[in-house]
Order: sequence, then structure tokens, then C-alpha cells
Amino acid sequence: MPERVLPRYPVYVPTKGRHARPLTLRFLMRDRVPFWAVVEQEEHDAYAAIVGESRVLVLDKSGGGLIYARNWIKQHSIEQGAARHWQLDDNIGEVLRVYRGRRVPCDSGPALRVVDDFVDRYTNVALAGLNYRFFVHRRPVPFVRNVHVYSCTLVNNAIPHAWRLAYNDDTDLCLQVLADGWCTVLVNAFAIDKKRTMTVSGGNTDDLYQGDGRLVMARQLERVWPGVVTTDRRYGRPQHVVRGAWRKFDTPLVLRDDVDLDALAEPNEYGMQLTEVKTVQSTTLQKLAKDYRRAAAL
Repeated sequence: MPERVLPRYPVYVPTKGRHARPLTLRFLMRDRVPFWAVVEQEEHDAYAAIVGESRVLVLDKSGGGLIYARNWIKQHSIEQGAARHWQLDDNIGEVLRVYRGRRVPCDSGPALRVVDDFVDRYTNVALAGLNYRFFVHRRPVPFVRNVHVYSCTLVNNAIPHAWRLAYNDDTDLCLQVLADGWCTVLVNAFAIDKKRTMTVSGGNTDDLYQGDGRLVMARQLERVWPGVVTTDRRYGRPQHVVRGAWRKFDTPLVLRDDVDLDALAEPNEYGMQLTEVKTVQSTTLQKLAKDYRRAAAL
């Protein structure tokens, strides 16, 4: 049996109130990807019953919220000697690979490892991660530079920036690093099935998004980034908008001196194979599987 391909950097899932529906934790366990569920003391037993004692990290205080947990995680990963670390939201259903115009469920280990290896070629990537499935089109470019990275994020521990806003902490962090001349990388070759905000109970749904929480969060980011962020109504709710500002960040990726791109020219599938896990009904997918088997036999 070939060796499993796993992320190079540690994976953390800050989670609260979702032990009854631990979406992200389930697919990580299914894929046998090592991770830590980061919880408050009051929920230790509930999460340990699901993922096992060895996969649970307890915050040193309760009630600090997601921002406290994110910054605590970064410090923990630094103390573990990691140069980067992953932070995954706890409401992700699965990871998908964009393969010949189709979004196909895939093992999350190789997907995360691809991002690890890609950003390690460069000296100035602060944040990287996987795009949302509904933003990835049938024929996407493999990655986009200097834009938002949300929900499934590989964080460079060398950046001095911190999560600081109760609302839109991820957007604020991206803007902080870009304004300071770092790069971000949003990968489209893989995607995450991130559940729509406010559709999964627990987490920020119960704490921040109730009532006029969506408007409050958009306005807060607008006040912190005047002239960059505005508030509009999108997807049937108040939403912050970074109008055209992403395009203003044009810092190029800087390749490390010891990286030979010519040596990386051959495709690397990271052990992934297209497999029918149940009978395929779609004629398009049937053809995709048939073409794959034919090519593999050559």
C-alpha cells in the first residue's frame, strides 16, 4: 500500500458548540489527517468522545471567542516548532478537486499538502488556502494571488500580524498582510464545501450573527478599513464589500533561490487516483471515469 500523503504543517480546527455535527472533524478523521480540535474546557468531554482525547486541545481560558482561539493556536504552533500552520473552520463538509471541469470529492491530505509544497517555494506568502466550491468555476486558473483567503487557511508563522476583530477577522487579517507587502494565495485547483454562514448552529452562528449581527460586522470592517471596505446587500443579507481593492495589491511572489522550477515540470498527482466509490449515474462522470481508466492503463 502506498504511503499516505499528509499535510506538512499541523492542522487545527477551532470549534465550539458543534460536537453534535462536527463536519470538518469528520472528514479529517475519515481521511486520517492528523489534527487538533481546539475547544474550551467546558466542551472537552463532548469533543473527546468524538475525536479521541489525543486530538483535543483545551484553551487556557473560556469565553475569549474565536479571535482569542485563533491567536492562541498560532502561538501553540510556533511553540511546536512549526513554520506554518493550518486553521480550518468547523463547518466544512468536504474537500474537492477540480478535475477536468468537475468538482470531485477528494482526500484532504493530498489537497492540503499540495498547498504546503506550493507556498514553500516562495519567501513572501503570508496566507494561502482553498477557495469555496461555489466560487470555483468549471475551468478555473489554478490559483489567484493577493486576494481573500477564508475558512481553510495556511498561516505563515513569521508574519507579525494577529487576528483582532470579532467580526470579519479573516478579511481583516488578509488586508493587514497585503497592506504590509506580503502575498496571499487562493488555490482553485482544490475547493472546500464550506456551509453557508448561519446555516449550521454553534460557532459564530449563536454568538455573533443573530439579530443585526451581519450589519454590525460589515460596518465594523468598514470603519477599520475606510475607503477600502464598504457595506452593501448581497446574498440577501448585509455584506462587506472590498470593491476593487484586491486588484490594488500587486506584490509579486518571490521564488526562493534554491527552487528549480524546471525540476518540478512533471505532473505530480500526490498519490491521487479517480475512483468510483458508488455507481455513477451521470453520463458526464461515467465518461470521465472511463477516460481516466483508459489513460491509467497506457
